[in-house]
Amino acid sequence: MKSSFLHRHHFHSDVTGELFLTTGMNYAWEKTNPTRDEVLAEWKANRDSYLFYVYLYVNPGQFTPSVTAKRNEVFRRELPLALQAIRYGDRAFFEAHPQLEQAPIIVTFISADPQFARQEYWGTFQSITSSS
Repeated sequence: MKSSFLHRHHFHSDVTGELFLTTGMNYAWEKTNPTRDEVLAEWKANRDSYLFYVYLYVNPGQFTPSVTAKRNEVFRRELPLALQAIRYGDRAFFEAHPQLEQAPIIVTFISADPQFARQEYWGTFQSITSSS
């Protein structure tokens, strides 16, 4: 398998109430907004397999504890939908690389507040899409 997809970056935002997905060699930084409610993701190699890393900016430093808690709650509630949107929006890529359905999804919650800063395993694309 070609490793070119390791440079594939996913960007998802629903700030307008519409799902927005960009897939490309770089993140669509020009599409970010001041509240940083985007879902950023990328593929990384791990020996003979691949991992899908997701980055969520719960609180990069500008939010109060109550706002941070609410953002954490919203990210956790909406992340399955965002992952499904990424899978659907890039379905041709997944069809070309079906083994990636089993790739672990690792989510990094980025926060200046240590209570919300963590990294978690969120299953696979197969488990995310079969639970909908």
